[in-house]
Amino acid sequence: MTMDRSQNEFNLQVTHPSLDHPQNTLALLQHWAQACWLRPLDVAFAQFLHREAKDAPPLLLLAAALASHQLGRGHACLDLAVTLDNPNFALSLPPESDSLLEPALQVPPPHPAQVLSSLTLADWQAALHEPELVDDGTAITPLVLKGQRLYLQRYWQYEQQVWLALDDRLQRWQDQHIHCATVRSILDILFPVKSSRPNGQKIACALAVRSGFSIITGGPGTGKTTTVVRLLALLQALALSTKSPRPLRIRLAAPTGKAAARLNAAIGGAVAGLPLKELGSQAEPIRAAIPLQVVTLHRLLGRHIQSRQPHYHARRQLALDVLVIDEASMVDLEMMANVLAALPASARLILLGDKDQLASVEAGAILGELCERAHNGHYHPATRDWLHEASGEMLDAKWVNATNARPLDQAIAMLRHSYRFPASSGIGRLAAAVNGGSVRSLSTVYQGSWSDVAFVNLYHDRQERDFAALVIDGRCSNNEQQAPPHWPGYRHYLSVVQHQQPAAAAPPSVFDDWAIAALEAQRQFQVLAALRRGAWGVEGLNRRIAQALTEAALIQPVSEWYLGRPVLVTRNDYALGLMNGDMGLTLHYPTPGSGVLATRVAFPDSSQPNGIHWVLPSRLQAVETVYALTVHKAQGSEFSHTALMLPPLLNPILTREWLYTGITRASQSLTLVQSDQQQLIFDIIQRRVIRASGLREQWR
Repeated sequence: MTMDRSQNEFNLQVTHPSLDHPQNTLALLQHWAQACWLRPLDVAFAQFLHREAKDAPPLLLLAAALASHQLGRGHACLDLAVTLDNPNFALSLPPESDSLLEPALQVPPPHPAQVLSSLTLADWQAALHEPELVDDGTAITPLVLKGQRLYLQRYWQYEQQVWLALDDRLQRWQDQHIHCATVRSILDILFPVKSSRPNGQKIACALAVRSGFSIITGGPGTGKTTTVVRLLALLQALALSTKSPRPLRIRLAAPTGKAAARLNAAIGGAVAGLPLKELGSQAEPIRAAIPLQVVTLHRLLGRHIQSRQPHYHARRQLALDVLVIDEASMVDLEMMANVLAALPASARLILLGDKDQLASVEAGAILGELCERAHNGHYHPATRDWLHEASGEMLDAKWVNATNARPLDQAIAMLRHSYRFPASSGIGRLAAAVNGGSVRSLSTVYQGSWSDVAFVNLYHDRQERDFAALVIDGRCSNNEQQAPPHWPGYRHYLSVVQHQQPAAAAPPSVFDDWAIAALEAQRQFQVLAALRRGAWGVEGLNRRIAQALTEAALIQPVSEWYLGRPVLVTRNDYALGLMNGDMGLTLHYPTPGSGVLATRVAFPDSSQPNGIHWVLPSRLQAVETVYALTVHKAQGSEFSHTALMLPPLLNPILTREWLYTGITRASQSLTLVQSDQQQLIFDIIQRRVIRASGLREQWR
């Protein structure tokens, strides 16, 4: 960039000295990283661009670092306009603890609001006109600018791949001829029970059968697994009734090992319970053609240990006809792009998930963005008529929109009736109030008396005694009359570990059964938290829980790998077949041929139903104790009793989606731990997570 060009095109009225010169901007970014407001990676990216283009404007370097940082916070891009409206949104402010500041930074660096106070959107966009570094996506540059959204090149490509692949799939299947009468006859067999209200599950099956891409979304207990199993039975019945019958090749997948194990546990019963008797001789072939094995998406695509490139991709596609992805809210942008690239154009893609849950830890909020309009239906009258003919069910008129129906809307079914949480359920009422952002409804729940919800204050002088009672036996000050199994604590699973261990001479299969029982017992109770640091963060809670269990003689942590220690995998290990988020339990296992018990860690094996994967502790390089778990890491899991710990003060991570996800991890009972200040939870439900992305605009 020449000096004349810089003066003519970038004569910005910027008053903060950090934006006067690239070196000043890089110094500011370093200070933000030292304050833990940026990642070192973000600063390194800006430094790389400065080395590549010495004349790059300071505002470009600032935008590049912020765009990189946004990826780490789950955003696909940096929205320049949103950042100017709320500059502090672009950084991790405040840090979880002031102690994270380096001693040299006793005075915190200026906040983004101070730095960007005099800047306009037009100024910032003008500063990004640097063809060597920024383009509109037609050339290969490190950054892509589309309107007010700034992307790193790779994530711009991912977003385009996802949108183009899904749009093509919707268009490609529009004219597929489906015999409504045949569909109707099979659906009437699969859904024999008649109801006075429209059967949402039956409607979802009819909607999905006419599209190469479909989404079934709904809250906990709305029957997503039941629905997809009956949908697969419908698809297999149609395939086996053709002139050249061939069962469809179906694969079931989930984003994490926990989610895969959970679906594995549910799918067998759902398939066994299919009402297929009226299909006569076709019944058992249909049942046998529905797979029972669920794998992780990483395992489905295959991964090279030293490369990001999956084994299956656009030039080597998966051999399947139908792919079902459960817990799709957890699928990030990169993974979805990889899945769609590896999926044959002729194959169906079915996504299952709760659109209101937290989005993926990595960049992207695909399910939430795709289902943005799902609550109001927006079905075309032609879709309504087709559904009535194919299922016998009539859509409520309020879900039909003749003037503003989009192709994507016609592929999304939302299940609204909860079979898990009846009207008398405190968990269901609390989740609905939080999800709706209604302070009035939330106040009503607080004033009620519920058999499945306890509101507890542990921020007082007796907190350690009451805390120990909660984590050991599931009891606390206002639910002392409750007892396991409805309100279990960690004593429950540790008793299985201690008292059901097989004799050393027992065969390995007996130890597998013990591990299955112990892991199932461990899933009966889980402490969930928002933060990692502090007394009420994961790190502090893990120490306190271990201390309480030690004092109760339930564990003996004389070494790192003690009997009963639960662990969480924190980094993908392709050599071991373990993924970030997988949970295991430290147990004993016989050494082959010696009859001596050795310490091993048992993980659920998602590649086979009720399988156990035994791993030597010395081979686990990235694990941590997991008595307490963040809500983000708990996605895809379900626990009979959940103790959800709210920190005493509001934090940026506390949002409506976070609270809803934490509450709905509990299937039978919930202990919500908070201070006496109910205003905190009222503040939380008013705060939403909206991730920066261009997918919404593409679909609009």
